[in-house]
Amino acid sequence: MSSAIFDRRERLKRLHEAGSPVFAPSLLSCDFGRVDEVLKQLDADGVTVVHLDVMDGHFVPNLTFGAPLIAEWRKNTGLTFDTHLMMTNPGRYVDDFVAAGCDTLVFHIEIDHDPVPLLRHIRRAGVEAGLSLNPGTPVSMIEPFLDELDTVLVMSVQPGFGGQSFEPKVLSKCRRLKALRSDLRVSIDGGINLKTAHEAVSAGCDLLVAGSAVFRGGTSPRQALDALYASVADHVPRVKTP
Repeated sequence: MSSAIFDRRERLKRLHEAGSPVFAPSLLSCDFGRVDEVLKQLDADGVTVVHLDVMDGHFVPNLTFGAPLIAEWRKNTGLTFDTHLMMTNPGRYVDDFVAAGCDTLVFHIEIDHDPVPLLRHIRRAGVEAGLSLNPGTPVSMIEPFLDELDTVLVMSVQPGFGGQSFEPKVLSKCRRLKALRSDLRVSIDGGINLKTAHEAVSAGCDLLVAGSAVFRGGTSPRQALDALYASVADHVPRVKTP
């Protein structure tokens, strides 16, 4: 395995070159006892990016994993780690996640109405920074900070648990974000399947997080991802992101 894959700049370059739309398998829906094996297989299947959901049991009523476990996963894979911090106090732990090998760090505007210092801190570390919006949070909450962002994660379900149903009302937010800044990477997370993926791409989404559809659909992750890409291929051609 080439040492280049362990360079963050190279991993982010691969993400950008993957184009839009791109699907990010969510490890929240995989077998936590087999994560290293899952990552190895996804890498072999040509996957570029995986989505990591960090939950603190306070901002959301669930616990998942933290920086030490991510650091162990990083030792064996060059996949891009797109990391969603569902935490009340992300700033306390950001440096740990940077050191663990995360490539993108996204935290919630709902817990920090002055996110610029933390966003800049993340970007100075060479990591891409973003904000996330819960389904009920308007785009206006983050409009003042758009120039500080590499990405915005639009939640299409209530955060905290996988396997929920897609909330189509959030698609208007995706359209609004693209209208405000066309080069912004708009990600969407929650309830993504063959039908909703097409709707999300139609609304301008660049990165689609898919958990249950990839790991719990009765097929292999590779087959599931092939089907997801096929569901959007006739609608929007894959193009490189800025």
